[in-house]
Amino acid sequence: MDSIKLNDLKKKINQWDKRILIKYNGKGGHYFTKLLQYLSFLGEETIWVSLITIFLFIWYDPVYLSHIGFAYLFGLVIIVIIKAIVKRERPFKKHENIKVFTRRPFSNSFPSWHTYNIVSQGLTIGCLSNSIYLILLFLVLIGLVIFSRIQLGVHYPTDVIVGFIFGIIGFILTIFVFSDPIIDLLYYIENVSNIAIEQNKLNPLLFENVWYILLCILIFGAIYLLALFKLIKNLKKRKTFNNTY
Repeated sequence: MDSIKLNDLKKKINQWDKRILIKYNGKGGHYFTKLLQYLSFLGEETIWVSLITIFLFIWYDPVYLSHIGFAYLFGLVIIVIIKAIVKRERPFKKHENIKVFTRRPFSNSFPSWHTYNIVSQGLTIGCLSNSIYLILLFLVLIGLVIFSRIQLGVHYPTDVIVGFIFGIIGFILTIFVFSDPIIDLLYYIENVSNIAIEQNKLNPLLFENVWYILLCILIFGAIYLLALFKLIKNLKKRKTFNNTY
């Protein structure tokens, strides 16, 4: 009996997912879709990994480094594990009437990684800024990015709902649990290493040490080469997908 109820619940959720997805897929017209395509990039890992690198090597800030770093790593572990376990296909693979208005992602659909990133990082940075205007801006961006994943045809509503929930969890853990211990660890490493690291200003090594400059170039190069490799890989998969279907 419990199994029957569970299957019935799954069926109702899937029906709701499909109905909402079809209703809002491409909603708003050409220019609104273009706007969402650009805003959706705020959920990409490339942005947040770049910020982590900047706050570590370029403009050292242990507060932003610890907060953005933990929020990202927590999501990376949780979201990747759940995606691997659930293995939910993207909606455009299952429903022919779903139009995709951005590049086709070929990772699993559930939960939404973009949604997790924008929620956890947006709320975290908004709180660190102590600016009501920046907080309001991030809230608007969070709403638009979440909606974009449905409107662009790459996620089901339940994907973004669960991504949102984990984003809130990541934000709470970052702000109230792990940020202070990580900051203390960073200060401890500074003291043990006996290296005077200047905070909240351009790292002077960028102007003095050629090897440090090369290290930064290599790290940023690796980040963007990986992003480029991912793009090329997705384009190849997209070509294969189009040829198949």
